[in-house]
Amino acid sequence: MFMPVDIARMADLLMLVAIILAAFLPSLLLMMWVKNTETRNKEPTGRALMAFVRGATLSVFIAVLIEWFFVYVVMDMDILNMSALFGKYPELGTLVLACVIAPFAEELTKALGILPYARRARELEDGIIYGAAVGLGFAATENLLYEGSAYLSGGISMLIGTIIVRTVSSALLHASASSLTGYGLAAKRLSGASWLPYYLMAVVLHSVFNLSASLGPLLESTSFGDAGYLIGLIVAVAIGIGAFTWTRRKIRSLERGSAG
Repeated sequence: MFMPVDIARMADLLMLVAIILAAFLPSLLLMMWVKNTETRNKEPTGRALMAFVRGATLSVFIAVLIEWFFVYVVMDMDILNMSALFGKYPELGTLVLACVIAPFAEELTKALGILPYARRARELEDGIIYGAAVGLGFAATENLLYEGSAYLSGGISMLIGTIIVRTVSSALLHASASSLTGYGLAAKRLSGASWLPYYLMAVVLHSVFNLSASLGPLLESTSFGDAGYLIGLIVAVAIGIGAFTWTRRKIRSLERGSAG
């Protein structure tokens, strides 16, 4: 006896699976690409996957809590007495969240994800690899939320566009920014150097990226008009690709240096 199949429910389930794969598979492939940039003394794939999962879960969860606190407690309750300024310039509050609060919070929570692996670092490039793994895990979960929202609001076409844009921009940004922190944590482990400058560099990189992604709304009322969205997209993609390219080159450079 055959049970009736709810076609609509099956289609929704398949779409959910497709969105999850679209969010996580590119980040996993990028993680393997970064990991395999190292040709000697490669880090175990299982350990890199654990770092990826830590970034996708713990780091995201803590970042959400921190950002929720700032949005709904600090800003909403006007603890800093900024209501008059944000009331006059409402876009300023969004900009502060995107370019100040989010970069500091997210790079800090990704550092917490990297820390257990950086403590085992044998080489500086190990910190870069685990930093990228945690960052890509973080990006995968973030992409899942954005891509799911894109599908619900704009259907397949918006989903596909969001997948492409976030894969070549946000995923690369998160990998590159947290790889800086990972490098700093590995340097602290191996030589006692401070990791703080590298964390701050990650924050600045993240902040500049978010600022570029915000150019559309900021320039919409100027002579740039809708072209501001295109400019912001081009700049964001360029930052993501450029930073990710630097990350892989740094791994190769460090490996050549240790071989010499």
